[in-house]
Amino acid sequence: MTQKVLKVGTSAAVTIPKKSLQELGLKIGDRVAVEVHRKSRKVVIEPMVRELDPALLEWTRKFINRYRPALEALAKK
Repeated sequence: MTQKVLKVGTSAAVTIPKKSLQELGLKIGDRVAVEVHRKSRKVVIEPMVRELDPALLEWTRKFINRYRPALEALAKK
């Protein structure tokens, strides 16, 4: 596919077709990593890997264990 480089303020942008966004699992507002390979003159765009905070995961595990009966009761309603 061919795209055009557009002027956006003092920067430039290239649009990503909807189908390509879906194939990458991206949506508007998602963060991406952009790498420029000078020798091969290529730009690589990859979805950012979301890292979960280990402390948050531990807090969530404890919360679920502590309130499991109440959470299960709520899930049945």
